[in-house]
Amino acid sequence: MKVLIIIPAYNEGQNIERVVNNLTKNFSEYDYVVVNDGSKDNTAEVCREKGYNFLDLPVNLGLTSAIQAGMRYAYKLGYDAAIQFDGDGQHRPEYIEDLKKVIESGEAEIAIGSRFVTEKKPQSMRMLGSFIISSAIKLTTGVKINDPTSGMRLFGKRVIREFAENINYAPEPDTISYLIKNGVTVKEVQVKMDERIAGESYLNTAKAMKYMVLQCFSICFIQAFRKGIK
Repeated sequence: MKVLIIIPAYNEGQNIERVVNNLTKNFSEYDYVVVNDGSKDNTAEVCREKGYNFLDLPVNLGLTSAIQAGMRYAYKLGYDAAIQFDGDGQHRPEYIEDLKKVIESGEAEIAIGSRFVTEKKPQSMRMLGSFIISSAIKLTTGVKINDPTSGMRLFGKRVIREFAENINYAPEPDTISYLIKNGVTVKEVQVKMDERIAGESYLNTAKAMKYMVLQCFSICFIQAFRKGIK
């Protein structure tokens, strides 16, 4: 199975070299593409100087457009699966093989790297949003997703095509909920994730609360009116 690692990167100049070098040195069986999302720092310069395979978006279009650019690249080049992989170093590439097996075996069309399959989700304010979003997905689809906000997701060929050919497929929990409603199978695989070493996350407390509200509204109301997938 031919797998593409899609690395969306916005202002990840302090992290991207470490992330890509780890992949090329230790996991060279996988292809990768960095999608520089109009970074204001030196992300593009690092990619260019190091000769990395990357797409350079001219302005910051957001995560949705960055992932869609990567998916179109994967679709055009005929990849069997594509994985969303953070450019901040939090995702561990050693788990890609476990996710890949889920797609290869036909168990599911989306494999999610989840922190909470065999590990218990902490009861904390930080995890409140995850609990609520998980409950919204369960309520509307009947499927329990333990780690709905995980950004480590491996997509099979049919889902790659959907992301590539249609607009507004955000790599977010509401899209996972919508795809489940339309018959796409999803399975979670236990993984561990590292803490960000450098740079800052764009999610502060206020943004996290807004994100939770918007996701729940989309899952419970907006997705019900979208047309089905091909």
